[in-house]
Amino acid sequence: MKVTERFLHYVSFDTQSSETSSSRPSTDKQKLLGADIARELRELGLSDVRFSEEGYVYATLPANCETDAPALALIAHMDTSPDCSGADIRPSIIAYEGGDVVLNREKGIVMSPEEYPSLRRNVGKHLIVTDGTTLLGADDKAGAAEIITAVEELMASNAPHGTVLIAITPDEEVGRGTESFDLEHFPARYGYTVDGGALGELEYENFNAASGSVVIHGFSIHPGSAKDKMKNACLMAMEFNSLLPAGEIPVNTEGYEGFFHLCGMEGTVEEARLQYIIRDHDAERFEQRKSQFLAAGEALCARYGAGCAEVTVKDSYRNMRELIEPHMYIIDRARAAMEKNGVAPRIVPIRGGTDGATLSYRGLPCPNLCTGGENFHGRFEYIPVEDMERMVEVLKTLITDLV
Repeated sequence: MKVTERFLHYVSFDTQSSETSSSRPSTDKQKLLGADIARELRELGLSDVRFSEEGYVYATLPANCETDAPALALIAHMDTSPDCSGADIRPSIIAYEGGDVVLNREKGIVMSPEEYPSLRRNVGKHLIVTDGTTLLGADDKAGAAEIITAVEELMASNAPHGTVLIAITPDEEVGRGTESFDLEHFPARYGYTVDGGALGELEYENFNAASGSVVIHGFSIHPGSAKDKMKNACLMAMEFNSLLPAGEIPVNTEGYEGFFHLCGMEGTVEEARLQYIIRDHDAERFEQRKSQFLAAGEALCARYGAGCAEVTVKDSYRNMRELIEPHMYIIDRARAAMEKNGVAPRIVPIRGGTDGATLSYRGLPCPNLCTGGENFHGRFEYIPVEDMERMVEVLKTLITDLV
């Protein structure tokens, strides 16, 4: 099966994960794709195929030659972001010759290179796009499709290779992708997540990350007699947000700059709830951000009364750079595999996180490779067919160069 065909099959599954669910996986629908991938891996003839109750898929491609090389892990995730609908995705493939891309003529949805400059470097390629009403799911079904296609093609060619361990995880998008990862029965010495963006990106440092939750308790009374009595939780929530640095939000930041991101809110006069993510590459600044967030709640309580604001912060993952740097041969191997296949590697910081960050802290050094995708988590997400095909070749090189 070609990588494009496999990818289009995977995106037909709605696998959106949930920030608010405490189940494992956070949504049962992820298991439908997980079961299908497990079936596919068995049919391809891989060994030790397992599909866990928590939604993880594991498989092994055994070495087919004498080698002392350690087992290599390749990891992707099956869930899509809660930020945008992943149901009823209607992908199409266009031969892009420049200019605007009409995604949905009926609804007037157009993707322009003025707004999305990455289009300009993809002129002459075939782009898989959405109809402008859902995300596409290249994050990270493209990674899963590339890994499995690379393994399938190697098996068909019988090229000499070492042992490869494969894992497809749920719930990466909500920071829980490794909660039930069975490292005890996953004996790789190092690995790569295939979960990055534009072709050539190679990443081994990421945000330190936390989630922030705010519950505001107000007091409701008829507005006609509210003088000096009402405490409007919605307005108090707005005041909480105003106590955070106004410019330090995603739309104003890039590179190594951190942020506070208000990603969900709801409320009435009586009660309001806010959900944030807190990010920074620098560990010291990250701790300062968490302290700022908690201090905003304390300031609200000082003004409106003790207990009016319940503020909690929960760490999600940490920057993996300090754990990768002692093993820079992993980065060197990835860089060499890209160059061998005509891809110019670009080492960039991840403005987000991957399963690899948490796995690195659990003892499996695991930097991140690109998939070729662009504009993740939104309706204008796309991926070039040619870039997926190139990444299949990069992965095959990584595997065969073990021997």
